[in-house]
Amino acid sequence: MKGIDLSRAYYEQYGKEMLEKDFPELLPFLAAGLLGRGSECFGYDDEVSRDHDFDPGFCIFIPGEDKVSRKDAFRLERAYHDLPKEFMGLERPDQQPVGGARRGIIRTEDFLMEKTGTPDGCLTLSQWMTVPEQLLLEVTNGELFFDSLRQLTEARSRLAFFPEDVMKKKLAGQLLLMGQSGQYNYLRCIRHGEKAAAQLAAVEFVRSSASVLFLLNRRYQPYYKWCFRAMRSLPRLSILAELLEYLLTTDNEDGIYMDKYDVIESISADIAAELERQNLTSVSAAELERHAYSVNDGIGDPDLRNAHVLAAV
Repeated sequence: MKGIDLSRAYYEQYGKEMLEKDFPELLPFLAAGLLGRGSECFGYDDEVSRDHDFDPGFCIFIPGEDKVSRKDAFRLERAYHDLPKEFMGLERPDQQPVGGARRGIIRTEDFLMEKTGTPDGCLTLSQWMTVPEQLLLEVTNGELFFDSLRQLTEARSRLAFFPEDVMKKKLAGQLLLMGQSGQYNYLRCIRHGEKAAAQLAAVEFVRSSASVLFLLNRRYQPYYKWCFRAMRSLPRLSILAELLEYLLTTDNEDGIYMDKYDVIESISADIAAELERQNLTSVSAAELERHAYSVNDGIGDPDLRNAHVLAAV
């Protein structure tokens, strides 16, 4: 059973009854679910994941003290603490008042402040440029089992993905880095006899390519540990994950480096074709650098458009 299913089953069996029976007056202000940090919140958990932080707990999100007082928050915390400690053979660890780091009672404003730097998830253009992508994913992942006040639901909707101009700025910068590291510097490092530098160029190409793939799919890129797993399930260009893995896991000896360079060019061509398909570029070229500046030219906000092409990476 996946962690999200375990959490939902525990909530349905114990949490829902506790809230409806003991806190009916607070229900209009509450939300419950499982989201945030942890592989189970992304659906990436497996047998290996059960060695730590795998339990049947869930989160109860509450608004500010004007709606749910400190006293009521404490009452909720005590009631959550008193729920059965074992479920389906798994034990639920104790939480620290109020809420603990990942489960239990959590102020919605505190959760959003931790992830986005704002209490409501309303970001300015500059904030969109600087909030780590992983944290935005931690706000929007997982599942809400219910949300009466819809405070968190609306914030998750606002944060579903980057605004189009921000996406384009990030895309332009990563395309430029792809072209520089893969199409230009990889072979030059080989010709200089710098095989280690060539592998660093390949790594930089893979890193930027991964970012581009997620941006083109309008998906946030997860923590590096889960990057390839998530990449393989993307609706567009997921087949490139296998080629990117090849670039990372092969050396740069004489019989291999030209094959790797051919793979770099093949990936670049597929990316360029997707840019054209999505009308994100106005040029037809093999060089990703040209596409980078074309994507940047398509940014509507003049200040963002005129910022350095690498401003968002």
